[in-house]
Amino acid sequence: MPPLPPVTKAIMLICTAVFCLQFILPLDRWLALWPLSTGLFAPWQMLTYGLLHGGMFHLFFNMLGLWMFGSELERLWGPKRYIHFLIAGVLAAAVAQLAVTAMTGSMAPTVGASGGLFALLLAFGMLFPDRIIMPLFPPIPMKARTFVIVFGAIELVLGYIDRSGVAHFAHLGGMVGGYLMIRYWRKQPPFGSNRR
Repeated sequence: MPPLPPVTKAIMLICTAVFCLQFILPLDRWLALWPLSTGLFAPWQMLTYGLLHGGMFHLFFNMLGLWMFGSELERLWGPKRYIHFLIAGVLAAAVAQLAVTAMTGSMAPTVGASGGLFALLLAFGMLFPDRIIMPLFPPIPMKARTFVIVFGAIELVLGYIDRSGVAHFAHLGGMVGGYLMIRYWRKQPPFGSNRR
């Protein structure tokens, strides 16, 4: 197994350290993404919420996904482009979640790196569409492209029917942010045309 590239490793360590600090400090109050209507929102929360996690399983699965998809993308793109991509995914997820909480009147904060992770998932599916991966749930081998489509469809359906508090539309927002970032890099519409 190749060593973890530096940015992926740093993010995994930071998220784990912040998770431990959450047990002794009220980090949610300052760093979670609070809905605009609560009066607790601050601009930096659109990034910092991605460092917090709601429990051990939440942290584990996000770090597993970061390792599975982020490591290879960081090696492909290099640290700078990889960081830009992650930021785009986290910001797009935050915008989507703020819009959803404004429409639904939710007052609950959002935490987790899932928006950035779903952006990485989408990029992996776009760049390595025929790569066979084995998800944990369900444990059925499938092409990366199929995996992305299935998980995107599941998130869309759950966004409408699930009332557990999971930010499904934030996950979709992360995918949209990742998609737009790749199109921006390729100078494809709406950011230009690759025709000469």
